Amino acid sequence: MNCSHIRFCVHDTALPDDRQPQIDLYQIQSLFQVGAFWARDRQIEDWAIAIANSNPIITVWDGSRLIGFARATSDCIYRATIWDVVIHPDYQGCGLGRKLVETLVSHPRLNRVERIYLMTTRQQRFYERIGFEENTSTTMVLYNNELLVTQEIDRQLPLVASIESE
Repeated sequence: MNCSHIRFCVHDTALPDDRQPQIDLYQIQSLFQVGAFWARDRQIEDWAIAIANSNPIITVWDGSRLIGFARATSDCIYRATIWDVVIHPDYQGCGLGRKLVETLVSHPRLNRVERIYLMTTRQQRFYERIGFEENTSTTMVLYNNELLVTQEIDRQLPLVASIESE
């Protein structure tokens, strides 16, 4: 497939709104429903929050059709994390995924970062070819289940009573 006409857009939330390319949340949701098993059930409202708190965001376009997406969060010097990298299945194998990740990590918010992390379930070899290394020493996760956290705090803390003064 000839991918020379494909366009990459950089979305940088540090820019004023009038200089920002628009992000169509419905196209993002559709792209992830077809191209990302881990994000098929995400809601539009949740996408809006994730995007608002990510910088930079890279989108990939074939005309007016969104065919790729990736985003990052970072402190811009020590750590960054890449999230939600996807290329539409019809466009995979053209080098677009590699260019997407390389565009993201070359962004000024990431290009000086000491360590860039990402999580992947099935694409380790793809990311290794770009230069990422397996890192088993730092992988930990907290599943933020509010009910369990509240129960644990209640179990560990003594009951505190307050007395209202009249």
